[in-house]
Amino acid sequence: MRSELNDQELLLLYKESADISLAAALFSRYTHLVFGLCMKYLKEEENSRDAVMTIFEKLIDDLKKHEISNFKSWLFSVSKNHCLMVLRKKTSENEKIPDLIMKNEYVLHLSSEEDKETDLLKLEDCMAKLIEQQRKCIELFFLQEKCYREIEANTGYSSNEVKSFIQNGKRNLKNCMERRTDG
Repeated sequence: MRSELNDQELLLLYKESADISLAAALFSRYTHLVFGLCMKYLKEEENSRDAVMTIFEKLIDDLKKHEISNFKSWLFSVSKNHCLMVLRKKTSENEKIPDLIMKNEYVLHLSSEEDKETDLLKLEDCMAKLIEQQRKCIELFFLQEKCYREIEANTGYSSNEVKSFIQNGKRNLKNCMERRTDG
């Protein structure tokens, strides 16, 4: 029966009943994607498996607190944010920061973990300030490593729109990051 329900129906049932098996059924649909995302950020299988479990545990409470219209997108954001928090907590200066920062034309010169954390917070803040189309295209292209055609199919935007949103989004991120550094 649960397999016949869509994400929104399962979510509503869980909110009404607080039956953890409903949350587990919903989460299990995307566990492989969450694990893949964690592997992309954390690079280690064991750390990624731990992250998946932690995300699920957090999800049990968060599903009750938030109004969620698109579970898959929401789960992606929660998972990404969790991985970024894990990266912030690492102490080694040699740890790799998220690909988006490195692929961005803005080059960060990091001297300490505190600087990394500050820059990650700036990046998150700047990402939130992008218009929705730019943010969505940037996330799909850099974080999910989708090609232009996949982004077109996912969003319904034309090829030229996708290119424009990515190019303008990168420029706006760079400008925002530089303003946050100067001020």
